[in-house]
Amino acid sequence: MAFPGTSKPVKVYEGIVPQLALAWLLHQGDDIVPIPGTTKVKNIIDNVGSLALKVKQEDLKEITDAVPLDEVSGGSDLGILYKYCWKFANAPLK
Repeated sequence: MAFPGTSKPVKVYEGIVPQLALAWLLHQGDDIVPIPGTTKVKNIIDNVGSLALKVKQEDLKEITDAVPLDEVSGGSDLGILYKYCWKFANAPLK
């Protein structure tokens, strides 16, 4: 099975599609926190498995290029949530 939008099979990336999607999200920056929802223990275990995936930089680029940003859209205006960003937290850094 190929990862959507790429020519490589998922096994090349050493994970299953949901794990790879979460691993990709985790590589998008320190201010990105994926919050997957599930009702099945197996899925929770699979989601945690995304932390162990070692995704190469060229694979991250291929996955990013598979879905152009202008094709991703949403109806939310997250600007109102910006003041709650971790950058504005009143807590000491470790």
